Amino acid sequence: MKQNKYDDQGFFDKYKEMPRSISGLESAGEWPALKQLIPDLRDKRVLDLGCGYGWHCRYAREQGARSVVGVDISAKMLERAKSYGDDPAITYVQLPIEDIAFDAEQFDVVISSLALHYIADFEAVCRQIAHALAPGGTFVLSVEHPIFTARAAQDWHYGAEGERLHWPVDDYQSEGLRQTRFLDNDVVKYHRTLATLLNALISAGFTIAQLSEPQPTQEAIEQYPDMRDETRRPIFLLVAAFKAASTE
Repeated sequence: MKQNKYDDQGFFDKYKEMPRSISGLESAGEWPALKQLIPDLRDKRVLDLGCGYGWHCRYAREQGARSVVGVDISAKMLERAKSYGDDPAITYVQLPIEDIAFDAEQFDVVISSLALHYIADFEAVCRQIAHALAPGGTFVLSVEHPIFTARAAQDWHYGAEGERLHWPVDDYQSEGLRQTRFLDNDVVKYHRTLATLLNALISAGFTIAQLSEPQPTQEAIEQYPDMRDETRRPIFLLVAAFKAASTE
């Protein structure tokens, strides 16, 4: 299923109200940890899958990337990304992530932020990314954590007074489609175990370099007090992996 909720005007209007949509990367709770996983981008050819508003594309150029390609299925997302300014070194492409077919070794770094849990065939995408990466290239991704995606409800267990008692985990080993609610809309996501996620990368030829299960920074908690509960269970899984350098 190639899902494009962001071109639904009602959904897009709600997304525009999120802190990360208004203030960019600095309001994304996982950004400090993700930034630590991204390699030196100077003179690199960068691909951003699920680029949305283009925050990571512009960040890559700020860090000296030679060129950036941002891919997103949503015309509204790409329209917003382009509205932030014309940089001839950034190319935006409207395309489902499932349909990417770039040339071999076309990029040095691939980034995908909170997009791949919407993709049914994660393994196939990993193979395409490995194909498009130059030897020694890096793939940095963030997805919703398997502990978060296991139950379709994706919600706390509440007490009699509405207090958040704990985060229930069930059906963890039952992988596949989850019909969830996000921004008051029905959204399809895909649950995979941690082993499935990492083994898909390994099978595609990647070596896992680093994992992260970030918590909100103290500054974020002070700004958004509700984020304090995000320290009680992981919501994001971040992975940095690399493609082996050629031995020829």
